[in-house]
Amino acid sequence: MTVLALAALAYAALSSAVIPALPVIERALQTTETGVTWLLTGFLLSASVGTAIIGKLGDMYGKQRLLVWTLVTLSAGTLVSAVGGSLAVVLAGRVIQGVAGGIFPLAFGIVRDEFPRDRVPGSIGLLSSILGVGGGLGLVVGGLIAEHLSWHWLFWMPLLPMLAAAVCTWLLIPESQVRSPGRVNWLAAALLSVGMGSVLIAIAQTASWGWTGARTLGLLAFGLAVCGLWIVSELRSSHPLVDMHMMAVRGVWATNLAAFLLGGGMYACFLLLPQFAQLPASTGFGYGASVVLAGLYLLPCALGMGLLGSVAGRIERRFSSRFALITGTAVGAVACGWLAIATRPYDMLISSTLLGVGIGLAFAALGNLIVQAVPPSQTGVASGMNTVVRTLGGAVGGQIAATFVAGSMLHGLPALAGFTKTFAMAAVFLALGIGAAVLVPVMKDVQPNLPAEAVLQIAEPG
Repeated sequence: MTVLALAALAYAALSSAVIPALPVIERALQTTETGVTWLLTGFLLSASVGTAIIGKLGDMYGKQRLLVWTLVTLSAGTLVSAVGGSLAVVLAGRVIQGVAGGIFPLAFGIVRDEFPRDRVPGSIGLLSSILGVGGGLGLVVGGLIAEHLSWHWLFWMPLLPMLAAAVCTWLLIPESQVRSPGRVNWLAAALLSVGMGSVLIAIAQTASWGWTGARTLGLLAFGLAVCGLWIVSELRSSHPLVDMHMMAVRGVWATNLAAFLLGGGMYACFLLLPQFAQLPASTGFGYGASVVLAGLYLLPCALGMGLLGSVAGRIERRFSSRFALITGTAVGAVACGWLAIATRPYDMLISSTLLGVGIGLAFAALGNLIVQAVPPSQTGVASGMNTVVRTLGGAVGGQIAATFVAGSMLHGLPALAGFTKTFAMAAVFLALGIGAAVLVPVMKDVQPNLPAEAVLQIAEPG
């Protein structure tokens, strides 16, 4: 568990640590704001495509083996970015790093295959919450590094834990005997990559192209059309990359819908809370905080997610993961609603704490609900697709937030209206997430070694 948590935390922190350092990197590499933003977009694209594919490969060839290679790949990409002296080199490293999003589905599969059954819900809950905890801590640590050290240390510092995690995975984690026979559907992988990549690029470029711009709509339509071809290809394939019949199970699609909405609400808040705090007091609402202090406003959120993730097993046994998802999403909606109407520093700290509790409960539940809804041989690909959907939701929420802020500039600085709209939008996303959580069926006690057909029947009664 320590090894898996270390691997997950290193990846999650690395995903967000560059955000507070983007202005510093922009000046150091003599690039533009649009250019440096690709350090986030490239990572997001790679993670969205690679996560599901690596999850599937883990199901087929062994989760421990794929986890070792994924950590080696993450380390290689981090090294490339650490030594990079140009935007192209640093961006190449970020794209390589993004592939390591497969760490999470592989870790979920290892937990399900190797851990005692009574430890599985709590362990998956903790690993799920680490995605949010690491993202929050990455912002705090990234701010510290950006303010006091060279930006290269954003990559040098996590490199040693990554290499340690790779070695420990190789030496200490046994290889699972649970496999999904078949071969890789490379046509489906290519269609998924092109389709998902086009959709994400269209969303990421809305700040420059506009939501209704011809390039945005054209690329979005193209991406959705290719995704449609991907679905058709999967349905006709005898060896699908992602089993569409599995995706149609109510326990899977309802959980994925909730993940999309949770990702949208959470990432919008994560991106704007530090920016809100850094605005000068002359705006009438900003706190004039430093990069480091602004990041600390997310610390209660990260601590709340970590605490709730650590007790996810007890919550699952006492109330069920479905109850945790509904409750957590509701608490998160309240936190975002509070942010929309209150702007004082202690209000932000209270909201950050509530958001951590809510997202911690909900994220821990998502991983368990997906695992409960599918047979062991599909754990990797199902968990991978859930992570992809959550990432896609985060991209949508983050870009809507950027649009609101950019559309409410006053004297060269963001106005309060942009933040209010964003926090209200996040509250709406999470309120809709409550409805998606209610649609998740009540899961029966699924035996881990039942045939796939039996598990699907139990997971979706009637």
